[in-house]
Amino acid sequence: LTGVPREQRAFQYLLAHAIPGDPRHVLQTFDQWCYHCEHLSSVGPVKGRIVERLLYERAPLRVLELGTYCGYGTVLLAAALPPGARLYTVEANSRHAAVAEKVIRLAGFDEQTVELIVGPSEEVIPQLREKHGLSKADFVFMDHWKRCYLRDLKLLESHQLLADGATVLADNVLFPGAPHFLQYAKTCGKYRCKVHRASLEY
Repeated sequence: LTGVPREQRAFQYLLAHAIPGDPRHVLQTFDQWCYHCEHLSSVGPVKGRIVERLLYERAPLRVLELGTYCGYGTVLLAAALPPGARLYTVEANSRHAAVAEKVIRLAGFDEQTVELIVGPSEEVIPQLREKHGLSKADFVFMDHWKRCYLRDLKLLESHQLLADGATVLADNVLFPGAPHFLQYAKTCGKYRCKVHRASLEY
């Protein structure tokens, strides 16, 4: 009705209420909006704690996120990175990417820490090494279109972008579901699999 997309409305709420340069407060403000105003399909605080725990355990220096959306997961990932680490995040939708860019910078992360790449993942992944300087990723967080999970995992493999012992964390594999991805990960012999049980966001 207002002509303003809900992602932009969420950002306007962040601008009004979040403390600039404080990633935790930016995420908490995002959560308040999603709980009380409008639902956004961000990873959310419950699953966010799983992501954070794995990042603290693994301490990866090169992280790749597929599916930036509004930047919630990006801020969550960036806040848990060890010193000197870099995050590359890929978003196909330019409108969402424009919001995410503002959210990421509002949270206090510069382009040295977080590089936002706009474009379809199947086009971006083959260019990550040459164009963006990502030789190998230690940690990959998939939270884009579920039907793309398997294709993009195979692209990462074929372009040798996964470091030895890399962690691949994929959201919503049971619901809405990514059955082909799950089947491949469990049976191809390249991965040890663990399913983390969680509720849907918000």
